[in-house]
Amino acid sequence: MKGHIRTSTAVLLFTIAVLIGALFVAVGQHRVPVFIDTAHAAAMDQGPLTSFAPVVKRAMPAVVNISSSKVVKAQQMPRGMFDDPMFRQFFGGRVPEMQQPKSQRETSLGSGVVVSPDGYILTNNHVVDGATDVKVSFNDKSEYPAKIVGTDKYADIAVLKINRTGLSALSFADSSKAQVGDVVLAMGEPFGLRGTVTMGIISAKGRSLGGQIERFEDFIQTDAAINQGNSGGALVDTRGELVGINTAILGGESGGNQGIGFAIPANLARSEMDQILKNGKVTRGYMGILPQELTPELAKQFGMPNGHGVAIATVEPGSPAEKAGLKVGDVITAINGNPVDDVNEFRLQVAGFAPNTTIHLKVERSGQTTDIPVTLGEFNLEAEANGRQQGNLPGGGDKGALHGVTVQSVTPDLRRELQLPEGTSGVVIAEVDDDSPAAQVGLQQGDVIMQVNHRAVSTVAEFNSAVKAGASKESTLLLVRRGSGTSFIVVPNK
Repeated sequence: MKGHIRTSTAVLLFTIAVLIGALFVAVGQHRVPVFIDTAHAAAMDQGPLTSFAPVVKRAMPAVVNISSSKVVKAQQMPRGMFDDPMFRQFFGGRVPEMQQPKSQRETSLGSGVVVSPDGYILTNNHVVDGATDVKVSFNDKSEYPAKIVGTDKYADIAVLKINRTGLSALSFADSSKAQVGDVVLAMGEPFGLRGTVTMGIISAKGRSLGGQIERFEDFIQTDAAINQGNSGGALVDTRGELVGINTAILGGESGGNQGIGFAIPANLARSEMDQILKNGKVTRGYMGILPQELTPELAKQFGMPNGHGVAIATVEPGSPAEKAGLKVGDVITAINGNPVDDVNEFRLQVAGFAPNTTIHLKVERSGQTTDIPVTLGEFNLEAEANGRQQGNLPGGGDKGALHGVTVQSVTPDLRRELQLPEGTSGVVIAEVDDDSPAAQVGLQQGDVIMQVNHRAVSTVAEFNSAVKAGASKESTLLLVRRGSGTSFIVVPNK
């Protein structure tokens, strides 16, 4: 019996040894997580990460303070106002000698990132916009005048150069590989406080605010505290590499941090810098269309059950899109074979091509799929944004077939009143009932309805006929012109 017990004990010890050995193999080969307490770790001199000090020590010398100033001419009071008898009576009929207002110097503070040991610095355009004097100062209090090499206001990037070499510089991370949940550090000079570091995570990527901040938006969103003066500073990862350029915050009335900040991705900032250094400016491809998101309602109207693609709501006259044969109502589903699912992403893709590049679009038109090559022009925001303001409509109009909407044909007088381009046809909305489905989806007085269910309309009779033809459907699809742009609007049928 004792011998049997000894044998069993030996077998048990052997089994335990095998299991321990297997565990070590598993840990080595498959990275099985092993948790140890802090005291044990300290004893092993391999404690868990409790400080980002090494990262900050490596990156902070490359983060600088940028101060800029410009002279602003004060508004001069018009002298003609003193010719008014009402004013002259107060001065005994004599016009007083008015002292000319003095020009004022405005200053602004921001941050920047040294990206080259020989003195090239990245920051935001709005930090130095219009500046006549720019200075860069380091944490060691040394200060240098800076030259603005080039800027791009559409993406809010500026490149500066100072006459100094041997600088600590941040290397660029591949921001496309950054993930939501990654820990990041925001470094800069908020409120003029030198060498400030805050920590957070990447809370979203590819964020767009509809052009509210910049014309081209592809932001990294972070909850690392970003405040006034952080603009142009560095967003770095835990390796101390540049993930983004801090640019904006969503703040309350005080303008302070609310836990939502935005940074320009490093890949975009680097591309902008490379173009500025090579060409002195940033160029972008231009197609000349207004793309529109395919909502579930629009996707149904366009026969796109999967909802992929963007609809063309406007084709600019004389644009590359018009020359290539693109039409209002086309749905673009891919660029050079890459699927298109988002309007902002589509704009960024087109803008990323150089002017004169020929791209291939996969287009759905009337149930047919076709490949359309488009040779891009050069983007010019001033030409694109040549919008027009609406005038006031005279009264009148006829109750149309669309519930709650009163319309009238576009006459030459109305075309002038609304400042519509020559050749614009359709019916103008004279009135919209507040409680109607049309009002609920955003139709308003002065809108010009150009199409009904893909049918062009130019008179009230044509409008009514097209609406009645689709009365049995769940909704009516309208192509509407407002100001200088057009868009598709789906109105539920009662």
